[in-house]
Order: sequence, then C-alpha cells, then structure tokens
Amino acid sequence: MEKEFTLTKEQQVEVERQLAFLQRGVVEIVPEADFRKKIEKSVVTGKPLKIKLGMDPSAPDVHIGHTVPLHKLRQFQELGHEIQMLIGDFTGRIGDPTGKSETRKQLTDEEVKKNAETYVEQYGKILDMDKVTIYYNSEWLKPLQFEDVVKLAANMTVARMLERDDFEKRYKSGQPISVHEFFYPLMQGYDSVALDTDIEVGGTDQKFNLLMGRTLQEAYGKEKQVALTLPLIEGLDGERKMSKSLNNYIGIDEAPNEIFGKSMSIPDELMIKYYKLATDLPMEEIEKLEADLADGSVHPRDAKMNLGALFVEMYHGKEAAEEARNYFQTVFQKRSLPTDIPETKWEGESPIWIVDLLVELNMQSSKGEARRMIQNGGVKINEEKVEDVQLQVEVEDGMILQVGKRKFMKLTK
Repeated sequence: MEKEFTLTKEQQVEVERQLAFLQRGVVEIVPEADFRKKIEKSVVTGKPLKIKLGMDPSAPDVHIGHTVPLHKLRQFQELGHEIQMLIGDFTGRIGDPTGKSETRKQLTDEEVKKNAETYVEQYGKILDMDKVTIYYNSEWLKPLQFEDVVKLAANMTVARMLERDDFEKRYKSGQPISVHEFFYPLMQGYDSVALDTDIEVGGTDQKFNLLMGRTLQEAYGKEKQVALTLPLIEGLDGERKMSKSLNNYIGIDEAPNEIFGKSMSIPDELMIKYYKLATDLPMEEIEKLEADLADGSVHPRDAKMNLGALFVEMYHGKEAAEEARNYFQTVFQKRSLPTDIPETKWEGESPIWIVDLLVELNMQSSKGEARRMIQNGGVKINEEKVEDVQLQVEVEDGMILQVGKRKFMKLTK
C-alpha cells in the first residue's frame, strides 16, 4: 500500500480505537504497517474493509475452538466492516492438508452442501448473518481453464510448498503427498484474488495459506491483503487442539447442561484464555478476573461456573443458562438428584443384563462402551454404584439410572 492519508484528529482517534479493539487476542498481523494503513483508508474514505474467513465444510459440528475467528469477525462487523464468509465447496473436495499426515478423503457434492448449510446456521449464533455475504468458491474456481490453472501454479515453487510443516514432515518420512494437495493453498489464495479481500482471518496453523493470498494478489495486480492469525484453543484435556475426534471439545449445539458441565472441566490455567478468545466479555472485566484469581479473591470454580453460564447464554439464552447453573449446583454441589429426570416406560424383559439395558435405553452407544463405563465406576442404579458388569437388573417402577455425571433416566412400568 503506497498511498498515505492525512487524518483529522477525530479520525486519528477512531483509527487507534479500532486498532486497539481488533488486536485483542491476535497472535500475529502480517504486516502490521499495512493493517494500520487499511484501517486509516477505511476511516478516511468511509468505505468498509472486506474481511474474509474461509471454511471448508468438512465437519458440521461447530465447537468453541471454531468460534475464535468468528468472534474476531464479529468485532470487525461491529465496526461496520464487510464480512466475506467463504464456503469452500470446491476446495472442500480436496480437503485442507494442514496438520494432516495423510491425503484427505475427497467429499461428495452432497456432503459439502449439507455441511455448509450447518455451518451457516451455527455461525448465526455469533454473527449477524443478515450483514454477512456468503460466497462459494466453486463460482470462480470451477470455470478456470487448464491454462488458467497452469498460470496460477507458476506463482509458487515446490521448494516453497515443502516449507509447510505438514508437507515437510510427510516428505521426510516418505509418506505420499498427492500433487492435487499443493493446489489447496493456491486455491485459497486465489479466493482472495477473486474477492479483493483486505484482511483474511485464520488460526496460527493457517498462516501459510493466508500469506498465499498476499502472494497471488500481488501476482494478479491487486492490493495485497493482511493476514491476521489467532490462537488455537486447547481442548478440555489441556494439551491438544480442541477437536471432536479427540473428544476434548465443547460443542455450541450441545444441550445446555452438557455445555455447562463440560465448562467445569476446563483446566484452571486455560480459563482466562477461553474468556479472552471465546467470549465478548470486555477486556477490563477479564483482566480484573485474572487479578482476582491470582490473589485468591475469586475461586477458580466460581469463575468456571460463570464461564459455563456465559457459554450457555450465548448459544441457548439467559433462561437456559440459569437452569444449567441450578442443575449443576443441585446435582454436583449438593449431591442430590435433579428434578427434571427424563422418564421412559420400560416394556422390555426383566431381569435384563445391565449392559443390554444401558444400550437399549441409548444411555451408551455400544456394549463395549457400557462395559467400560461400569468398570470405571460410572454407572449407578438408585444412587448406588454398579460394581458387577454381569449384573442382572430387576426393572422396578421409578428406578433411576445414572451414567457418568450428566445422564439420568427414570424407568416406569
């Protein structure tokens, strides 16, 4: 960006306000000087910046980790900037190789469309989707001729591609890398060319792909975008990136009690990170909470309960948040049974093997899972722990089954 802008005092104040607001929780801005210039240009001209987030619809369940860039988009949205929500329906057929040790399975058109619809629906819990422009990159990638693809590929060397950590590891270990995987970052970069994107947002693991947008925009004679990277949130295990496959996640579409209960499992040392990146709570409040936790004036349990209630309120509403808090306090702090236990009429055989009973009631998904839960002491009948995995259960009217900390079922006859 060459052009310099002369700002009034009021405009300078507005630029500093936006910069301070938007830098919350950001790991890196590449380059920072261009970021400032883009904000200045927007303030002086009154023209909103185009902010892009690309999503490959490869998994339909949005969890707290996914919401980190969404909260950043919401901040841009509140400042009046334009959000470009890019559904990678074309790139989704390849799958982003970032962090993968093997070639991704290609998705069908039907899978891509179904997943994309789910993402859009769930994103609406954070963003004002009426003010979001949704794009599908098949619009410009599908019509490309082979000559266009060759021209696109000529902007990148194999050596540069192999600088990517995941490709480098696979290459050195002798694992296969399909040629089409090299086209993923090229296509993501070309999306920014097609959309004239000003700023692209993504996780730290997306840095290579985000910078590809700058490279290709320059090659095609466009103004280069700024790459804005955000931290990846560790999951409930406190170590690995939040992921459904690792079962260390909090899903935003999960039941209120589940969201609240899982929030209580967040490691103490990660709590403030969750507050900063996954909520819209003002930074002054978060900094005060951090200080109160440090000097012991606030107990980590209470801070976690407030965080759990905040998550439930964000995705299910204030009333659900209060109910989830009360449920947790009743069941776990007062050690009494909840008052709203679901009931089901039992019309099966009795006695019945405890493992079969849990599976038939859908309290466990398989016999193996039911066995493990019993062996780990996670199953109770009328508040008494089941010790014997071979137990034959005489089903009685009013019998209460409990699996884990949050699953209850009352049987009637």
